Amino acid sequence: MLTLTGVHTHIGQYHILQGVDLVVPRGGLSVLLGRNGAGKTTTLRTIMGLWQASGGKITFDGQDITKMSTPDIARAGIAYVPESMAVFSELTVRENLYLAARSGALDTARVDWICGFFPALKKFWNYPAGNLSGGQKQMVAIARAIVEPRKLLLVDEPTKGLAPAIVQSLMAAFRELKDTDTTILLVEQNFNFVRTLGDTVSVMDDGRVVHAGSMRELAGDDELQTRLLGLSLDSHQ
Repeated sequence: MLTLTGVHTHIGQYHILQGVDLVVPRGGLSVLLGRNGAGKTTTLRTIMGLWQASGGKITFDGQDITKMSTPDIARAGIAYVPESMAVFSELTVRENLYLAARSGALDTARVDWICGFFPALKKFWNYPAGNLSGGQKQMVAIARAIVEPRKLLLVDEPTKGLAPAIVQSLMAAFRELKDTDTTILLVEQNFNFVRTLGDTVSVMDDGRVVHAGSMRELAGDDELQTRLLGLSLDSHQ
């Protein structure tokens, strides 16, 4: 579904991505792990065109998107949920979702499906999103990304600041999204979350991917976890 080949990204004078090679298989959930500052968020933002790659190639569903604009990348079928959530604070929950509906109207059945995972969205449907808690804003950001079917979903630290019950709802939502043939690339530090959901995993360090393989392999090898991440993944719980 998605391939990065030798991707470099410069932000000002800083050389953040230094030849990233990454493969995201179609139809599963791929996890991107690494220490803080390894380049994970920069990788997502580069895929989305928010920061332009200074070298290498990004291919999505057979199409070269390396130099495409962010709106064109979104129209190609990629949605992005940033760590900052980035909701429109003065707009209601409904209006936030409406802006993401490319058809110009909300699919009522799909909204009901999303609200089944995040009931608070219905409760605060006509409230300004800026008045919500951090966890509720995260729900809005995720709902906005999936309010229409997408081929690929990029999600940065979705469980950060969420209550355990909401995390369970998020896990259920991602499982169902995988069943609908949505491919997911997830940056996450909650190992229980990714161990349950992840099919493949890539580990970044200093702007490069230093390991790629199955989540099952990494989850079952404490020595490999320590070598790649500096500590056992169980300590991320």
